[in-house]
Amino acid sequence: MFMTVQQAAEKWGISDRRVRILCAEGKIPGAYRERQSWKIPIDAQKPADGRYKAKENILEQIDRKKAKLDNRRPLTEGEAERLNEEFIVEYTYNSNAIEGNTLTLRETDLVLRGLTIDRKPLKDHMEAVGHKEAFDYVGELVKNNVLLSENVIKQIHFLVLADKKDDRGVYRRVPVRIMGAQHEPVQPYLIEPKMEQLLQDFAKSSEHIITKLARFHIEFEGIHPFIDGNGRTGRLLVNLELMKAGYPPIDIKFTDRIAYYNAFDAYYVKHDLSAMEKLFAGYINSRLDMYLEILQY
Repeated sequence: MFMTVQQAAEKWGISDRRVRILCAEGKIPGAYRERQSWKIPIDAQKPADGRYKAKENILEQIDRKKAKLDNRRPLTEGEAERLNEEFIVEYTYNSNAIEGNTLTLRETDLVLRGLTIDRKPLKDHMEAVGHKEAFDYVGELVKNNVLLSENVIKQIHFLVLADKKDDRGVYRRVPVRIMGAQHEPVQPYLIEPKMEQLLQDFAKSSEHIITKLARFHIEFEGIHPFIDGNGRTGRLLVNLELMKAGYPPIDIKFTDRIAYYNAFDAYYVKHDLSAMEKLFAGYINSRLDMYLEILQY
């Protein structure tokens, strides 16, 4: 669901020209150009750019907004539902679409309601349902503050890979290559030690949670521990740790997939983590704005 430049300008109280500039500068996550017009996600928040002191970077903005959100906790059941309504449908749609699923957002919603879409593969239906079940499981892990482990990762993957029963929740036993990527995943015999090291490094890191998760996500996808479902599983792991830390879950948009892919290449070619860190931070900042606006903080 998208809005026009004019609708965004009216909603945010700024000029059409300013909205177009923000779109062109990539400051509105999920916005993309279609012919002569910009398509802006209906849930996009007015960018914080210019409202705070220049010296305050985005991580500081996020910390400040997170503190405001923490002051409202514990949230009532109604407040929690209001904050996340429609999220799971859009998240399932985008995460699966990045991996080639052909269901539209509307079709994803219908599938999650138990309906079947004509002329769409059974695999696509199963992927939508599997992702929803995996996210529900992540929610239970968050409630119980379960420590991230190889077993947790395998359980999430088991739910994600609903259409390949023999490969669910088990590390791959064959070499793989990622088409077009600048990095080659490790050989099968290295997966287990690499995963153990990855989890140890994550647990020991004292970096900001966004930096930690940007690094973890890239390294996890670089190991590529499973034969399929690594991207969906990796994005669920990011949200698992974000929510455990009290942050909103994020939804990397299908329309941002090129920037997302480029962030992996920037890390493996130039050892530059900032592209993925910036992508995550932008989404988290926007989600915090939405939460605070709904809660009328």
